[in-house]
Order: sequence, then structure tokens, then C-alpha cells
Amino acid sequence: MSRDARWKELLELLVERGRLDVEDAATALGVSAATIRRDFDQLAEQQMLVRTRGGAVLHGVSYELPLRYKTSRHASEKQRIAAAVARLITPGEAVGLTGGTTTTEVARALAVRPDLTDGSPALTVVTNALNIANELAVRPQFKIVVTGGVARPQSYELVGPLAAGVLGQVSLDTAVLGVDAFDVTEGAAARDEEEALINRMLCDRAARVVVAADSTKLGRRAFAAICGTARVGTLVTDTGVPEATAAAFTEAGVTVVTA
Repeated sequence: MSRDARWKELLELLVERGRLDVEDAATALGVSAATIRRDFDQLAEQQMLVRTRGGAVLHGVSYELPLRYKTSRHASEKQRIAAAVARLITPGEAVGLTGGTTTTEVARALAVRPDLTDGSPALTVVTNALNIANELAVRPQFKIVVTGGVARPQSYELVGPLAAGVLGQVSLDTAVLGVDAFDVTEGAAARDEEEALINRMLCDRAARVVVAADSTKLGRRAFAAICGTARVGTLVTDTGVPEATAAAFTEAGVTVVTA
């Protein structure tokens, strides 16, 4: 196992458990305790965890796993969700994409849709995510609009007044939101308030709002509100969503699509 893969597994275990002992981590990953101690020390130097006697804990109460370490979590579910979201988009639309692993998969699904291989343009994509813009910029059939702003290294998203200034000047047909949590009562939310603000502006500028979220995000709350449930027209999630949760969203007026 490579160091990057090992670090990703360690961070994911930390997110799930909140605390890890060296011996437990070594057993889970099939490596030596010395290797885990070295990994913990190096991750602590990057302020991605806090070292404790014999182990490590999450770095603060608002810990956020950087995007580069989240890409393989629930990967198959996110790819199915992305394909379903891509099918909702009509050629010629102006589409807003927030940052995140699921919306990145949406961008990839749009890029390979056969009916979007030509056009003038086939789609206009507005995004504040640097990685999404990078992937789509090489597709001549897409017009890519990138907001300005300050880049957050955790998610590659541009935030702040510069990003807000650009979004205030555009109109969108569809906004596709990647969220950290979506609850029927509390609405859609993110861990970071600056990201939530930009995502909220995307919603405000769009005629239709689609939330793309795997079932682990549903029925949960996060720190910063993006929009209320009433603003969301469609939720695209995976088949792991509990029937009661899907029914609650449907009752609230949200069309639930499972993939």
C-alpha cells in the first residue's frame, strides 16, 4: 500500500471513529506500528490530526477531510448518482456546479454524454471548483465560466467576494449542489460557511436546484446552511437511502431519484 493510500485510509478511519490507537490502525491497515506512528507524526505536522499518547484524534470539532483523500469514498454510488444527474441536463443549458467529489463525477458524466459532443455550446458550465474547471476546459463543446475568489485547499473551491461578484451577474437553468448534509427539516448544508454562501448564490441564480448526495449525507445536519428543502426540486441519491427518508423528502415536495 502506498503512503497516500495509507493516509487516506487512516483519515477515513479517523472520520468514522473520531480516535485511533496505533495498534488498532496497524491491524486495520496490515502494516507495522512503527509505520503508523510515522504516518501519525507526518499527518500531525500537516495539521490533519492531533497526536495523542498511543494514537491520534481528529483535528478540532470542524474537521474536514481534504477532497484529495475523499475521492474513493462511496465511489461507485457517486458515479451512479452522477450519471443520473447528467441525464437530467438538457443540451444548451447553463449549469452551475459546486465543488465536491459527487459534482466532480457529474462533470465527468456530462463530458462523455454522446449528445453533448458538439454544439455552440452544448452546455455552459459555471463553477467555483478549480478541479472541475480543469477537467472540462479541454472540452471544446463546453463553455466554462469560473468564478474568481480565494481557493480553499480542502475542496479546490473558490470563495469570497470575488466569487460572489461573478455569480451575481449570471443566470442558470440548473444548479447542481454537492452537500455535506441534507435534512428534510434543516435543508441542505455544508461544513464551511464560505462554501455555503457561494453554493447559496448558485441556488439563487438558478431556475432549478438539484442536490446530488449519497445516502450517508441524508438526514444529517452540518454547520452552515445552503438552502431550505423547499428550494430543492430534485434529490439524486443511491439505493441505500432508507424508505422513510425518501418518503419524507417526497412529502416535502422533492422529487427523489435513486441510482
